[in-house]
Amino acid sequence: MRSIAIRRRPYDTWRMRFALTLVMLGVAALLPLRADAFDLEENLKAQHAQYQSEPLLQVAQSDGMSLSEAIESVRSRTGGRVVSAETRVSNGREVHYIKVLTEDGKVKTHKVNGRRR
Repeated sequence: MRSIAIRRRPYDTWRMRFALTLVMLGVAALLPLRADAFDLEENLKAQHAQYQSEPLLQVAQSDGMSLSEAIESVRSRTGGRVVSAETRVSNGREVHYIKVLTEDGKVKTHKVNGRRR
């Protein structure tokens, strides 16, 4: 009787490693990620002294200010030129960030509390 030898393929570790890597990348891509976890630039700016706003202008009013009122208030107090202004919501309250160009050519950011939401 004649026997037939069955040849086994050798275990290919590189192919298995590659397949496992693809599976792990696929699982990682499907996981929900927090958007603020990767906001490295904002975190670094918050820690760096160059990006810290020097003067904080906070107005105490019961219902807060609108953005246009905050711009006029900052413009009259500083005498500078308003470069930009934006409103962000933080902890249920509007916060107005107003950038002012000073006479010495520096841009300073002023923070003004706005209305509650």
